Amino acid sequence: MVMAFSSFLIHNRQACQENKKQSEEHQVNLPNKITVSRICMIPIFIIIMMLDWGVWTINGVELPIAHFVGALIFIIASTTDWVDGYYARKHNLVTNLGKFLDPLADKLLVSAALIILVDLHAAPAWIVILIISREFAVTGLRLILAGGGEVVAANQLGKIKTWTQIIAISALLLHNLPFEWISFPFADLALYVALFFTIWSGWDYFAKNKHAFSNSK
Repeated sequence: MVMAFSSFLIHNRQACQENKKQSEEHQVNLPNKITVSRICMIPIFIIIMMLDWGVWTINGVELPIAHFVGALIFIIASTTDWVDGYYARKHNLVTNLGKFLDPLADKLLVSAALIILVDLHAAPAWIVILIISREFAVTGLRLILAGGGEVVAANQLGKIKTWTQIIAISALLLHNLPFEWISFPFADLALYVALFFTIWSGWDYFAKNKHAFSNSK
């Protein structure tokens, strides 16, 4: 009976360890799944922005309903960037895949929104070209580094750049509300701030990783 009880404890312990291992494997993938879900929200955002659901007039300021819904989707998708990053750091689930996918998701979301804003004549094309060009350049550098086995996560300056872009795009999608009521061009100013941090962070990224070109011919 003692042997049977001991055998039961051993099997139970093994089962618990196996369950714990499976749970940990599931947790490892969770932040990356959140990142992938953010990427999947991009086509939904684009489709909604193309729809015509009428216009709200709020205290004399017109706001297309589709733009309001699109702004909500953009803000929610952007917020998940903080969620997956926080969860990964808190539970020590940072992976190379996550380091690569997280900034990529940000770039795809921001680029899609900026292109739409140009089409809506809500953002100057030259600013959008500079921002997207920087994003493509940094992505190319990341691929070169990844080819050498080096995966570089976004630094603090890059994160500031991302959030200034998110704030500017959100304000533009909302047609500068509520600041439009007091005739304060918050959205336009926020876009120029985002441009400043975009160029600065891009220069900083290339300066810190110039070794990637040291062996190029």
